[in-house]
Amino acid sequence: MKNIFRHSVFFAVLLSMVASSCADRADKSVPRSFRNEVVLKTTPVKDQGSSELCWAYAMLATIETERLEMGDSVNLSPDCLARLWLQEQARACFLTRGRVGVSLRGMAPMALRLIERYGMEPYDSYHPLGSISYRSLSRAAMQVARASRSLRMLDTRLGSMLDRQIGYLPPTLFMLGVGYTPQEFAQSVYVEGDYVALTSFTHHPFGTAFVMEAADNRMLDTFYNIPLERLMNTIVSSLRHGHPVCWEGDISEPGFDFRRGCATLPDERHEPTQAERQWAFEQFQTTDDHCMELCGLARDADGHLFFIAKNSWGTDNPYRGFMYLSYNYVRMKTIAIVVRNGE
Repeated sequence: MKNIFRHSVFFAVLLSMVASSCADRADKSVPRSFRNEVVLKTTPVKDQGSSELCWAYAMLATIETERLEMGDSVNLSPDCLARLWLQEQARACFLTRGRVGVSLRGMAPMALRLIERYGMEPYDSYHPLGSISYRSLSRAAMQVARASRSLRMLDTRLGSMLDRQIGYLPPTLFMLGVGYTPQEFAQSVYVEGDYVALTSFTHHPFGTAFVMEAADNRMLDTFYNIPLERLMNTIVSSLRHGHPVCWEGDISEPGFDFRRGCATLPDERHEPTQAERQWAFEQFQTTDDHCMELCGLARDADGHLFFIAKNSWGTDNPYRGFMYLSYNYVRMKTIAIVVRNGE
């Protein structure tokens, strides 16, 4: 996998070709210029469409950038994770007689758990040729589970349906003439323990891990709790040392504008405190809405720090699918991050 992946893009080249400006929320006629300080390598921006798979797209994008920065080119399949998760939930639905539903919502650590259990496929080996409605597919998987009379029947019926809708999942991958199982391929790009999930909330003690109270935490993953200053320093330090960050947070604010490629708070002069952040979380003003890869750092014309994010909503914005998130937006609206362990 040391061959250069021909579709990989270097965001530095992209940004040098695109004017770095997005409209200020207070005055949308006044553009804001950016000077990029850190730009990590990325694979091409993908589009999750209307699916709820942002957690898969963002976590895989983070792994891809990590490998690119190491000199290893790899592009991973979100559809592989979607299929694996549908199959696992359909089995749970059958065994609980329908009490467990089927949904493709999730959090970033869930992608890592699925890779550990089942392996992974490259993007070129597994992705649908056309558009697919994963919401409809989730409902169909639940219907198959409820109508099946045994796990064997469920696996056969569901497997056939997923083969038709998404595509046949190859049991063996061939790269440079060498065959790999999905598990062997996965171990070449990710090993259990490579990443750690972090958060910062005061309803649990700092220095302990807790199960995040979020509806999308379907696998009951734990997040290590640290003070806000340390969380922000970890994000900045990771990026400066060449390691991407998988970011989960709130995008329901009016200041989050994908069309303009920018996310800011109403008052960027005020740096949110730990107490303000906690209050917003407890009042459900900060919720777990979306997941993206953070892949760089930039400064606006006034010297304020912004994070460069790779979104998964296609390329229809001024930065071909990337965004600029203000330091204070990330400070206030982060639910959790997943970062290279030890960074």
